[in-house]
Amino acid sequence: MHLAGCLDIDSSRKAARFVRFCDAFNIPIITLIDVPGFLPGTNQEYNNIIQHGAKLLYAYAEATVPKISLITRKAYGGAYIVMNSKHLKGDINYAWPTAEIAVMGPESAVEIIFRHEKDQQTLIKEYKEKFANPFFAAITWIH
Repeated sequence: MHLAGCLDIDSSRKAARFVRFCDAFNIPIITLIDVPGFLPGTNQEYNNIIQHGAKLLYAYAEATVPKISLITRKAYGGAYIVMNSKHLKGDINYAWPTAEIAVMGPESAVEIIFRHEKDQQTLIKEYKEKFANPFFAAITWIH
C-alpha cells in the first residue's frame, strides 16, 4: 500500500484521468475503497490538494458508465466522498461487514469529542460500534 491509502495530489489526478478514460470508452468502473483521508501536510495544501481532489469528484459525478463501489476497510471523510460514494450517484455501493465508514477515524474523533475523559479505549470501541460501521451507514443513508 502506498501512503497508507491516503489520497494525495498525484493519486487524485491519476484516478480522475482513469475515470474519464473509462467513461470515454464506455468501460464500467468498479472502485475498491480503503481510504483513510487526504494526505496531510503543507506541501499538499500549498499545491492545491482540494483542487485535485475536486477533479476526482467531478470525474465520478460526470461519468455515465455503471459505477460500483466496494468499501473494503476504511472510508473516512472527504476522501471517501470523492471515491464514488453514494453521494456521487454511484449505481451500487457495497461495504464489507468489517468496514469503517465515518467522518473521521474513531481514535481521532474520540480524542476531539472526549478529550478530558480517562477511558479513551472504551469510548473508541463504542464509537466504532455505534458510528463507524457499515450498518449504521446503511440505516442512515450515509453511504
